[in-house]
Amino acid sequence: MGVFVFLPLVLPLTAWPVARLAEHHLHPRMATWLLTGASAVLAVCSTLSLALLVVVGTAQLPGNPLPDGWSDPEVREAVPYDEIAGRIAIPTLILVLASCARAAWRHRRVRRRAGRALGGLPATSVVVLPDASPYAYALPGRKSRAGVFAKGRATGGARDRVVVTTAMLATLAGPERRALFAHERAHLAARHHRFLLTVQLAARANPFLRPLRTAVTYTTERWADEEAATSVGSRRIVARAVGKAALISRGAPSATLAGFAVVGPVPRRVAALLGPAPAARSWPSLFTGAGLAAWGAAAGTAASALSSANSAVTLFVILKAATPL
Repeated sequence: MGVFVFLPLVLPLTAWPVARLAEHHLHPRMATWLLTGASAVLAVCSTLSLALLVVVGTAQLPGNPLPDGWSDPEVREAVPYDEIAGRIAIPTLILVLASCARAAWRHRRVRRRAGRALGGLPATSVVVLPDASPYAYALPGRKSRAGVFAKGRATGGARDRVVVTTAMLATLAGPERRALFAHERAHLAARHHRFLLTVQLAARANPFLRPLRTAVTYTTERWADEEAATSVGSRRIVARAVGKAALISRGAPSATLAGFAVVGPVPRRVAALLGPAPAARSWPSLFTGAGLAAWGAAAGTAASALSSANSAVTLFVILKAATPL
């Protein structure tokens, strides 16, 4: 395996400039899909690399249940600095798994609590709460087993809802309210909470992926902004609504739920809305800023996946050869 086993742990560093390029040059929809996919692949590869190191490190511990041949010098030679790397990898992998499990559990708990809090209210797609705290967010429901989704609501289980307070509505004028509702419905229709949860888990698996998490939080909001602008027919109205809400909003109850005015680069969102609409391209040319971002992310992700696959196959062959019949 050699140093290839370590590459997936550090290759996410190459995604930092890609995240910046994607934010600025790609259509928000494409940027969201690209960065989320890259985050997921890089996180899985990073975790697999840790797991391979754990196998080597665990085999060195006295009294371990693994075959004796797995601790032979021939096996340890496959990993540089095997003793140090293996022993560090064991608590690190436990920490990664625990952190990811906690993030997933918290996301589920927040959704359940929010759903129970709205349980006694009428089953409408928009819920207006008499609250002095200004906020608005999209609360996703459960899709049916058939995966049917129409008119911005789930056909089975709890329906999707837009939650907004009277304090938030009092701040916005009529057209701006329509922009708010269009924005939140766009979050629900595109299932943005899944993108946000994916990058949240990826950042927990490898801290080097945190810039991609931040970028996806921004691109999902920009995606919803563009959908809202198309719906209300005015980019300026959406920009004004975003600016007003950002001054007073406290955001969504969780980082994995999409809100109208989340903490982040709101001035950039407003500036983008005041400019021309981004061009929706299927896949940009390499000789453009957008192409550099897209192809750079693809190349880094492919390199990480190949390194992980190479390490996994090599270690499997070595362990199989060292396992007594």
